[in-house]
Amino acid sequence: MRAALASLLFIGVMPALAQAPAPSPAAEAAKPAAKADAVKPEAAREPAPEIAALIQASEETTLSSQMAGRIRKVNVGLGDEVKQGARIIEFDCGEQRAQLDAAEADYHAARDTHVARLKLQSLGAAGELEVAVAAAAADKARSQVQLRRSQLAYCSVAAPFRGRVARLRVKSAESVQSGQPLVDLVNPSSLKAQIFVPAAWIGWLKPGTPLVIQANNGQSFPAKVSKLNSRVDGVSQQLELEARIENGEGLVPGVVGVAVFNPPK
Repeated sequence: MRAALASLLFIGVMPALAQAPAPSPAAEAAKPAAKADAVKPEAAREPAPEIAALIQASEETTLSSQMAGRIRKVNVGLGDEVKQGARIIEFDCGEQRAQLDAAEADYHAARDTHVARLKLQSLGAAGELEVAVAAAAADKARSQVQLRRSQLAYCSVAAPFRGRVARLRVKSAESVQSGQPLVDLVNPSSLKAQIFVPAAWIGWLKPGTPLVIQANNGQSFPAKVSKLNSRVDGVSQQLELEARIENGEGLVPGVVGVAVFNPPK
């Protein structure tokens, strides 16, 4: 009975095995290759590192008062462009001019006294001591004239370079003290970027290294590293550098952008 059942099962399985097609050698060879392609994905390229960059003016300054007095006139407004040497602020200097006039009068009197003593000495009516004292008095009076003239030069504040007014700190008819800030002046035609990079970049960063500054308005500006700090910050382990922007039309100082470097692989 068991032998007969085994015969029947064997007879039923044989036709099914005969109908199933045998795998071809080419298909068997293709299977490992397809599997290998699936295991090895294409390596993604790492993006270039992006570092925050603060746009600054290469020339900027805060002009302060060199004297105590009352402002007579302010010749500029916020954002105005000024030329080098232009008078930005003028003080009321009537007292200083009067002091200069008095000093010049004293000098003329002392000079005439000295000349008179020289004539008397030539006639034998004056001694060397009198001539020397008159000469010293004339020199002292001349120095007072120079002092008053230098103080009178403080009556106007001139622009040290061509630029624009970034902040106006005083108004006309306002009284100020010596050393008080008056106006902030920047030169937007010459821009630079302040950047802090990882200390590990010291090995390949150098003056002249190119980079790109991407502003928040979508524009990109080519730049080059111009200066490197002589030391690394011990806490943050970052290196400060400056980059000169070649053509910064459309940028203004104070904007924060992104500096894109291409470090060597």
